[in-house]
Amino acid sequence: MNLFRKALAAAALVAGFTIAGAAAAQDCPRGDLDERYCDRDGDLIADIPEDPAQWLDPETLIFAYTPVEDPAVYKEAWSDFITYLEEKTGRKVQFFPVQSNAAQIEAMRSGRLHISGFNTGSNPLAVNCAGFRPFTIMAGEDGSYGYEMEIITYPGSGIEKVEDIRGKQLAFTSPTSNSGFKAPSAILKADFGMEPEKDFEAVFSGKHDNSILGVANKDYMAASIANSVKGRMLKRGVVKPEQLVTIYKSQTFPTTAYGTVYNLKPELQQQIRDAFFSFNWEGTSLEEEFSKSGEAQFIPITYKEHWDVIRKIDAANGVSYACK
Repeated sequence: MNLFRKALAAAALVAGFTIAGAAAAQDCPRGDLDERYCDRDGDLIADIPEDPAQWLDPETLIFAYTPVEDPAVYKEAWSDFITYLEEKTGRKVQFFPVQSNAAQIEAMRSGRLHISGFNTGSNPLAVNCAGFRPFTIMAGEDGSYGYEMEIITYPGSGIEKVEDIRGKQLAFTSPTSNSGFKAPSAILKADFGMEPEKDFEAVFSGKHDNSILGVANKDYMAASIANSVKGRMLKRGVVKPEQLVTIYKSQTFPTTAYGTVYNLKPELQQQIRDAFFSFNWEGTSLEEEFSKSGEAQFIPITYKEHWDVIRKIDAANGVSYACK
C-alpha cells in the first residue's frame, strides 16, 4: 500500500476502536454517526442522551485547541477565555495540549475531553466518531470567516506553478487535515491530474507550523497549508514574507469549530455555549493572538450547513467516517 493510500486509510480509520452498547436501530437514526450515537433531529451530529445516567458532569472541564507546533503559545492565548469559562460554568477548566488530531479525537471519544476546537478536516471524524457537537467558529468583526488552502514554496526552489511540483516533493500535514491533505489531494487530482507517489513525492510534517517552517528553512520544496496559520506565524515573526512564495490559493473553507462532547450535562453545554457567545474579546489574550488572522468574535454555525463542502471533499477522496 503506497503512502497516499495509507494516508487515506488513516483519515478514514484514525479513530479505530471497538464500540459497545449500541442503541436500537429502529428508534435511533444515525446516518454516518457511529452506532453509539443517535441523530433523531437530522442535524448530522449526535443527540444529547435522554437518560441522565449517561450525562457527564465533571468538576474539572478539559479544553483543547487543535494541535499546533508550540502549545505553550496557545495555552497563553486561551488563558483569558478559560478564566471567563470558569466564571460562567462554576467549574475549573484545564487546558489540554494535544499532539495530534487522532489523540484529540480519541480523548473526546473516551470522555476525557469535554470542550474542544477541532480543525476543519478533522471535524467530520470528531463528529461521527467522538460525539463532537460543534456550534461556533471565529470570525472577523464583519462576520466574515474562514481561510484558504495555499500551496507554498520558497524562492529559487524551481517551482513557479502547481505543475512544477510534478517529479518533486510536496509536504502534507496530516491525513485528517482539510487544507493540509484532503483539499489539495482532491484539487491536484481533479484540476491538475496529479497524484501522490505517482506524480510527486509526498511527505507528512504533522502540523501546519512544521510545514511552513520546513518550507521557509528549505527542508520541504513545497507544502499545502492553511493561510490563517501562515498569517499568524508571519505576524509573530516566526517566518518572514520573503521566505515564502504562494503558487496556489483555494476557495474559502470554514475554520476551526468549537463545541462540546455530546453527553456533557445539557445545562453545562448551554453554559459553555453562552460563554463563547458572550465573551468580550477586547483587550484579551485571545484578541492578541487571533486578531493576527483577522478574527474578533465567535459566531454560531451548524455542522450540517457549514461543513457541507468539507464532506464533499472527503467524498471525492473516498474517505469513510466508519469507526471501528
